[in-house]
Amino acid sequence: MPVLRDLEIGAMMWAVRDALPRIKSLGVTCGQLGLAGDVKLDAAFAQSWKEQLAAEDFHLATVFAAYNGESYADIPTVENTVGFIPPATREEREARTIEISDFAAAIGVKSIACHIGFVPADDRNENYIAVRAMVRRICDHAAKHGQTFALETGQEPAATLLHFLNDVERGNIGINFDPANMILYGTGDPIEALGILGPRVISVHAKDGDWPPKDVAGALGTERPLGQGSVGMPRFVAKLKEIGYKGTMNIEREIEDLEQRYADMKMAVGLLESLR
Repeated sequence: MPVLRDLEIGAMMWAVRDALPRIKSLGVTCGQLGLAGDVKLDAAFAQSWKEQLAAEDFHLATVFAAYNGESYADIPTVENTVGFIPPATREEREARTIEISDFAAAIGVKSIACHIGFVPADDRNENYIAVRAMVRRICDHAAKHGQTFALETGQEPAATLLHFLNDVERGNIGINFDPANMILYGTGDPIEALGILGPRVISVHAKDGDWPPKDVAGALGTERPLGQGSVGMPRFVAKLKEIGYKGTMNIEREIEDLEQRYADMKMAVGLLESLR
């Protein structure tokens, strides 16, 4: 197992899409693993990942769940398809998240995470109540493996997310803080949000982006290479230090062009090294 420094630089990667040696060639020895909803999580798959991690001496901080049927085309589509809020897919996605927790335990990973969707601001809302109960059940299952369960930021203001976390009333729930998502969804300044949510931050994405266009209703903002968007990476890293965060900073780049994605991630490693 590699020795990790405070604010160790890692990478967010996806099973099937990314080869672990290629990710490690970026200059990182840790990261997070995303699993699409159609990835079969059988014993052979778990054993393969366990062997790869050992062979590459690579540390996985988090296993991320994505779900069949999700789309991030625009804000209304996210509201209707992503995470736990859509009632029609709730049962299937709870079962998948439990499966993700069991897979993570099989390969020795102590945290799972996902987007749960737009948390309603009104804690009397029926979707709020149902999702709170669902998150409690997932937290209780993860606790059996000694795992934390991290909800990713971005789809609601920081104060709404913090209220939900407190209302879940589980000691192993926290946040995967993604500063770009706060901007892409137009939900608040990420540095201010990090100050509000700091004590609950379990893990971090290093991602950048610009605000949504003001003249297009429901549009998302635009992701940018790290350091070229509106987050302000020097401020972000300084704020991580200020709140006492010592975990990994996992570079995430979500574009289809794989070679450009790897080039942007390699550049991001250098940028974060200069800031950490």
